[in-house]
Order: sequence, then structure tokens, then C-alpha cells
Amino acid sequence: MKYAYPVKKMCRWLEVSPSGFFDWKRRPQSPTAARRADLTTYIVKIFDDSDETYGYRRVHAELRRRGVQAGPELVRAIMRDQQLVPCQPRPWRVSLTDNDGRDPAIPDLVNRDFTADTPGQKMVGDITYIPTWEGWLYLATVIDCHTKAVIGYAMDDHYKTPLIIEAICMAARNIELPGSAIFHSDRGSNYTSDRFARELTELGIHQSVGRTGICYDNAMAESFFAALKNERVHRTVYPTREHARDDITRYIELRYNTRRIHSGLDYRTPKEVYNEWLDQQEAA
Repeated sequence: MKYAYPVKKMCRWLEVSPSGFFDWKRRPQSPTAARRADLTTYIVKIFDDSDETYGYRRVHAELRRRGVQAGPELVRAIMRDQQLVPCQPRPWRVSLTDNDGRDPAIPDLVNRDFTADTPGQKMVGDITYIPTWEGWLYLATVIDCHTKAVIGYAMDDHYKTPLIIEAICMAARNIELPGSAIFHSDRGSNYTSDRFARELTELGIHQSVGRTGICYDNAMAESFFAALKNERVHRTVYPTREHARDDITRYIELRYNTRRIHSGLDYRTPKEVYNEWLDQQEAA
């Protein structure tokens, strides 16, 4: 290693002997320093593999999944030393679906309980918008409350009722729905339309809606959009709607549903939770 100044001169300035300096330099790395170096390598790799989206809690959880022991505060300190800062969420979005005051009798069957014992038992959905140079691309989703997976989605240049019908039909194809299946949404005009209600009836799904203007009544759907925009959309420029459609599809299928660990799933992936459920059914 080449130094900016002669070693002997630096030792004289620091009032240490050159022999003492070289003895210190040749000293083997301590076990603590070696362990921290190994942890740093693991942490940087996990952070990079997450597309720079994991904070210290998820990095710590991923270390545990790999059998690597480390406290959360140590993980946090190493990430701070390495300047590993995850992407940050932006302010809450404005709801797209407009309430037209119809169908006030549709009940709220969820009551902010976004858990379910089996896949397909309870689902939530909503619509958001993605900016492109061609204009907005609208995304409708259906999320399973048991696995937290996006089991149905549709994208187009509008957010009318056919878009949400396409998403719920995809969900019905992707997962076997029990007779007590519930689909929950906000009280937007397209979700409360007669056409959408007929589609749910044909699929054997019970309809549920939250209160007008209360985002917490559909918080699980909102949470997915926050993750999508924070981890992909706000970090990407889409020249066309087709570019956005392909990128969002990849995010859902190849990351969110299969690789991204969720705190609400005890830091497991939706795919792992679904596979565990399948194993339980086979063992029963």
C-alpha cells in the first residue's frame, strides 16, 4: 500500500515507533472484526438483492432466514456505516374511485380485519395510477388476505368497471375460492356498480365495502400500492404504458409475490405461506 507521506515521518509526527507500527499492521484481524466484516458482506448482498428497498428490520429478518445470527441494532449500525439507505415512501395518494352515493346497504364484512385462515377466503382490491410519457396507466388489484399475494390484477388507460372485473376474474382463475369468499373494496362508483355486483355474484363472492373517505377501511390494498410506488414506480421513468405494464408485472410476479418478505407474514414470502398451506392440506 502506498502512503501519502513516508511511514517514518508519520510515525515521528504521531510519536510512535516504526517497528511498533509495522507490528500492529501485521497483527491478525480480531474475531470480532472478522465477524463484523462477514456480516457486512451478507448485509450488503441482501440490501442489493432487495433492489435497495430493505430497511434494517427486513435485512435482519433475512439474515435470520439464512441462519446468520446478529442483533437488529448491529445490523442497523453496519447499514449506517455502509450508507445503505432504503428508498423512502412518498406522501399518501389521492383515491381514484369516486363515490356516487349509491348502494349504501352494501355491508362492511371485513371491519379492518385483513387476516384469513385460508387462501381465497378474504380478498381486498383497489385502483391506482402509474405515470408514463403517454399518460396514466391504471392498475386494479386483488390481494389475498391469507398469503398477502396479488392474485389478480389488470392494467389499462382507464379505470372503469371492466378493469376491476378483469382483475377479480383473474383472481378467481388463480385460486380456488371457498363458498364464503369475500371481496372488500372502497365505496367507489365502479366497485358499487350493478355490473360489478353481478360479476361477484356469478363468481360466488360476497361483496364488502368500507366507509366513504376512510382509507384505513381498505388499508391492506393501500399498503401494496405504497410498496409498489416506493420500490418501483417512483424510481423508474416509463416512456410508454407498455413499459410500465411489463415492469409492474415483473414486480408483482417475480418480486412481491415470490421473493419479498412481509412483516405481516412473520417475514416470509407470500409464495412460502401458500406452499405451507398446500402442504398442510396434503398432510390432513
